[in-house]
Amino acid sequence: MLAKERAYYWLSWAIPAFILAIWEIAARVGWLEPQVLPAPSSVAVTAWHLARSGDLFVHLGVSLLRAACGFLIGGAIGLALGVLVGFSRLAQALIDRSIQMVRAIPFLAMLPLVIVWFGVGEGAKIFLVALAVLFPIYINTMLGIRQIDPKLMELATVIGMKWPAVVRRIILPGAMPAILTGVRYALAHAWLALVIAETLATTKGIGFLAMDAREFLQTNVILLTIIIYAIIGVVADALVRTLEARFLSWHANYTKGENA
Repeated sequence: MLAKERAYYWLSWAIPAFILAIWEIAARVGWLEPQVLPAPSSVAVTAWHLARSGDLFVHLGVSLLRAACGFLIGGAIGLALGVLVGFSRLAQALIDRSIQMVRAIPFLAMLPLVIVWFGVGEGAKIFLVALAVLFPIYINTMLGIRQIDPKLMELATVIGMKWPAVVRRIILPGAMPAILTGVRYALAHAWLALVIAETLATTKGIGFLAMDAREFLQTNVILLTIIIYAIIGVVADALVRTLEARFLSWHANYTKGENA
């Protein structure tokens, strides 16, 4: 990593650290009421106590499992539909309009129907996450395939390249930037859907921890759950950036330095 890139990396962390410092000072001198916005140190102590008791890891594990199951199901369906529609105009005519109509429905409007279908068990929560993940991956996969340079396809035809080789060497690399962008959006949507899903009747999960803390006005626990969601989102996004650096190292806009 070059010195300039390292400087930018640490600069990106300087602003959050500065905000935390100001927040801590304001809470300690009494400018912020503990019930309104407790100090970061208070939130850290709460996290330590919950971690020592094991409750934090139980709730975190349940939420991660729900998110992972929903992401895998929704992502697989979105990818398959995106590939199908991307390759076939007939499939687009048959499928795309219906998908776009469902995508236009406000997410919260689906809750009553989902409860009727699945009740308030794990199926409903996983379904909501899968539904949120499906659309960004579907749209970006379809657009990624459609945006392949036609001249490359013509060249493959001229030189007699077989279809598996065309997919492996032209279509997949060309569509990968859009697909990975869809994955990044899908991860954000997955956590948003999980927050909503865990407001349904449940006794475990980060969302439940936040709702339970709200009932007892435990602001420090509520802030802890928000921070956990933020950390998981940052880690997940970093994993996708690592995939971009791995699979798109040939692309000028996806160098390792820019994704550090």
